Amino acid sequence: RGISSDQRPKRPLTAYLRFVIDNRPAFREKNPEASNLELIKKLAGAWKELPASQKQVYEEARKTDWKRYGEQMAAYKAQLTPAQAAALKEERRKQLAKRRSIRAKKELNLLGKPKRARSGFNIFLSENFQESEGISPVAKLKKLFDTWQKLSTSQKQPYLQLAEDDKVRYENEMKSWEAKMIELGREDLVRSKKQRLKKKPVETAKQAETAKASSGGNKAKLKKSEE
Repeated sequence: RGISSDQRPKRPLTAYLRFVIDNRPAFREKNPEASNLELIKKLAGAWKELPASQKQVYEEARKTDWKRYGEQMAAYKAQLTPAQAAALKEERRKQLAKRRSIRAKKELNLLGKPKRARSGFNIFLSENFQESEGISPVAKLKKLFDTWQKLSTSQKQPYLQLAEDDKVRYENEMKSWEAKMIELGREDLVRSKKQRLKKKPVETAKQAETAKASSGGNKAKLKKSEE
């Protein structure tokens, strides 16, 4: 208590970010019509063309700040109890995991990974969300969920059929996409064989057990007959 990650010393900026902060106002003044993305591209290009001697100025500033950061971190950690240190370490782990997840999703979007198949409820939700009455999105979601639960099997059937069709679409698109990823050397993005195998429905499993038991009974009868 009394210690939070907000009090943790901030990591120093990179040399490039220092350059961007110093030069962004001037670039904005020269390019008032440029979008933020266009402005960043111009700054990135200017950084690449910047002479090594001028880049060194920003690099030296970064090194100075890193030394100060190390001293501040040592003082910060010294005031933590073991419990506080463990709590902040866990908080930091979650933050890093969240960032990795966001980066992974962005990469998959850039690589054009097919969108997952929708469930029958998700299709029902997308078709009725705008027209549904509710004070907030959460209230609408709850109301539609309750409505879905009350629908009869025949009323749900059109949505469930659309969901089955979407599963076929997803599997076909995934096969093509995974073949492309293998060509690009990104086997790490391809699902394992175990992930691709679909679990047997409960009914199918029961039928298999019944068939196995029946097969065992037939074998016993055959053996007795031979005797």
